[in-house]
Amino acid sequence: MMSITNPLPTSIEETLDMLAGQDYVAGRALATVLFLALRMQRPLFLEGEAGVGKTEIAKVLAKALDRPLIRLQCYEGLDVSSAVYEWNYPAQMLEIRLAEATGEDDRSAIERSIFSERHLIRRPVLQALDGSGGRAPVFLIDELDRTDEAFEAFLLEILSDYQVTIPELGTIVAQEPPIVIITTNRTREIHDALKRRCLYHWVDYPSAEVELEIIRLKVPGCHEELSRQVVAFVQKLRQMDLFKSPGVAETIDWATALTELDRLALDPETVSDTLGTLLKYQDDIARIEGGAGREVLADVKAELARAL
Repeated sequence: MMSITNPLPTSIEETLDMLAGQDYVAGRALATVLFLALRMQRPLFLEGEAGVGKTEIAKVLAKALDRPLIRLQCYEGLDVSSAVYEWNYPAQMLEIRLAEATGEDDRSAIERSIFSERHLIRRPVLQALDGSGGRAPVFLIDELDRTDEAFEAFLLEILSDYQVTIPELGTIVAQEPPIVIITTNRTREIHDALKRRCLYHWVDYPSAEVELEIIRLKVPGCHEELSRQVVAFVQKLRQMDLFKSPGVAETIDWATALTELDRLALDPETVSDTLGTLLKYQDDIARIEGGAGREVLADVKAELARAL
């Protein structure tokens, strides 16, 4: 049995340290549910707005534990052949042609040959069940709400027993259950039957203090005053009635862009010129480019000045 390079954390404090070691700023509530999910071998269901760091948790976990990361990116119309497995039909047809050319007439032998492991194309679900003892992968099922209820029901069966039945080969059972992280942006409700098999955590937008710490870690070249202004500006935008509020990922992108432009502080022109890195819908950009953006920036600078 292959040993784990990095063992699972044995306490909530170790979980916090593990995340911090990968520059992921997490609260105690998230560290607690993550620790319990690892100890109880239960899937972790993460719900929240897009861009708040749900997917990043799986990436950080795989890196911290030195495990492979298997990602199933969900989308409308996702089916078994794309998510679980399919057969390599061109290779199977070639083998049948070769058997015919050589006069092979044992149909059972031909069938065993073409439906063998070497012709099996393993998709993310099957890959996630392939981990050896002590090296089970982190299995990220990303944006589950984009799929339909039929696939959700199919996934429920897999997560119940960590096995897949392939008619031509039999049942493939995970030697060790993968570490499962499920994310959803809540564009639709996920069935309770699946949620009951998971531990749950709502990933919210961070507070200003936490978001400032994230900028310090992710964009170390960003000037301190600029970092404070960026975070304060974004926090105020999230209080407005926008079509899509900026997430943490957009805050990082904006701080990075401003640093690349050698800006030390925000001004109305810079805000207007760089809004495309922060907001992704034209109606939102048009609103902030106008008087609303200047008002927000004036409020930000006034508040930061009073805080000094």
